[in-house]
Amino acid sequence: MRQAANSSDLRPLTRHHDVAAGLASAISSHSSATPSSVLSPPTLKISLLTGGGDKPYALGMAAALTSLGVDVDFIGSDDLRVPELLNDSRVNFLNLRGDQRSDASRTDKILRVLRYYGRLIAYAAVAKPKLFHLLWNNKFQLLDRILLMLYYRLLGKKVVFTAHNVNAGKRDSNDSWLNRISLKTQYTLCDHIFVHTTEMKSEMASEFRVPKSKITVIPFGINNTVPNSSLSNVEAKRQLTISSTDKTLLFFGNIAPYKGLEYLIAAFRKLLEGDRTYRLVVVGKPKGPESYWTETQRRLTDSDIADRVVAKIEYVPDEETELYFKAADVLILPYTHVFQSGVLFLGYSFGLPAIAADVGSLREEIIEGETGFVFKPRDSSDLARKIQNYFNSELFRNLGNRRAEIQAYANEQHSWARVSDIVTNVYSSLLLSAL
Repeated sequence: MRQAANSSDLRPLTRHHDVAAGLASAISSHSSATPSSVLSPPTLKISLLTGGGDKPYALGMAAALTSLGVDVDFIGSDDLRVPELLNDSRVNFLNLRGDQRSDASRTDKILRVLRYYGRLIAYAAVAKPKLFHLLWNNKFQLLDRILLMLYYRLLGKKVVFTAHNVNAGKRDSNDSWLNRISLKTQYTLCDHIFVHTTEMKSEMASEFRVPKSKITVIPFGINNTVPNSSLSNVEAKRQLTISSTDKTLLFFGNIAPYKGLEYLIAAFRKLLEGDRTYRLVVVGKPKGPESYWTETQRRLTDSDIADRVVAKIEYVPDEETELYFKAADVLILPYTHVFQSGVLFLGYSFGLPAIAADVGSLREEIIEGETGFVFKPRDSSDLARKIQNYFNSELFRNLGNRRAEIQAYANEQHSWARVSDIVTNVYSSLLLSAL
């Protein structure tokens, strides 16, 4: 168990800067025989293929790159057509995806997918950037992982890929030989791959035989695009009809089997047996097997806990996210399998402590007693105990002051500046090797 740290321990680590410094040194040595203007930051130009979603990550990456003088062709959608990008002189916004509304007809969905791939293929053929950075694949994984990768390489492009999951099929219990072959193909065809944890790097190297020299660990950039106003905890609770004295737990994000919501519900039921001031707020959209959501919904609506549950079972846009994180007293991450969680860092961006299952690298991201607590995965009794410990802790009693410390810690550990330092050095190294 990681020991509790003092508040002074909430300070940035330096390991990622060390990696960046090493890459920068290597590039500097190479450039001694190369005119400095060839690949100086103002002349770096890359294409950022976003997949059309996850606005916080895509915008964070683009802003970090342009702040270093990198010119970016941003491949986006209507959802990503925002002033932050349109007003950035270093961003060439290309709305190749267009409308992504989920309520479109089946015919419209088919036509817009065909239009997108047609536009993407045409763009790639004439694109000026020599390096393509793929933040996500599209929904047609086989096409993206194999055919498009071969096409990009045929065009002579350098391709880097951010793998947010090494093998999501394995995580979601729907892995297949075809899935693994397509992943192996994409990883082989990439010139470089970014992952978010050392565990991901190890798994990619062992299961897909990717050379470790081809994989770089980068922090998961902090979400700095979601509105964060002066809304207070008391006011946020009032808006959700929650008493200011209720001990409020938040589950936020997609509702899928690997998220382990059933263990939180079981823990919540145990807590209510001795204290009816606990409240559970569940916010998210069901994803995965319908049977899983049907059973989870039944548990949430059981008569013994239903009156203590606030449920928002749908996708929540950025402008509404603040309300739930401000109303919460703690974020719960009861995951059964995950490498890292963007929801954890979203919570940190609001200064909200977390209680997380000991899976993936979550333990490494939580300072016991300072930014949260860790519990045994798939153990609802241990989760209930840790929730009780939290509400009896100094962390909760001084939460008003601790929020700012947690925010500062997260901004240092997962700042986009740290991400961009590492990423741009990899870009430069790859482009120098192509000269």
